[in-house]
Amino acid sequence: MTTGPEAGGVANRNTAVVVSELFREAEHSVLVAGYAVYQGQKVFQALGDRMAQHPQLKTRMFLDVPRKQSDTSSADALIARFVQQFKSSQWPNGMPLPNVYCCEQLMTQNGKPGSLHAKCIVVDSEHVFVSSANFTEAAQERNIEVGLLVQSRALAERVCRFFDALLDDRYFIRVV
Repeated sequence: MTTGPEAGGVANRNTAVVVSELFREAEHSVLVAGYAVYQGQKVFQALGDRMAQHPQLKTRMFLDVPRKQSDTSSADALIARFVQQFKSSQWPNGMPLPNVYCCEQLMTQNGKPGSLHAKCIVVDSEHVFVSSANFTEAAQERNIEVGLLVQSRALAERVCRFFDALLDDRYFIRVV
């Protein structure tokens, strides 16, 4: 699927529509991996609503914690600021919180920060959406983006196993 101006007779499907549909139809589990989150309250509203309707919905978000080049804060301070901002301005107000994980090791590896750059969603171990789009209003609605939505239990399970293994090996820590 593509998002952006229609050109050459290629019909587009808005990334925001695909993401919202995936969130609204989730029954058992949602895994979100993302690099940038801005205007998250709008982007994640459908997921927050679904979590409120289905408290048993297992929701895990693996998010990058950005570090500006001039920022010399400790990883703990950076994560604390990220968590406060996520709760106050990136997650829909009053909605149940997902489990949020970040990769502390990427912030300090070899003296050079790395990042979680993946942008994907896995729903119910069956639907996989991989996209160039960040979880921002611009990426979801205005940018030129390309994404692929696949229904594949094997692919979904592989992506989930990848993040599970990173959790098991303590690359990621739960911050919310």
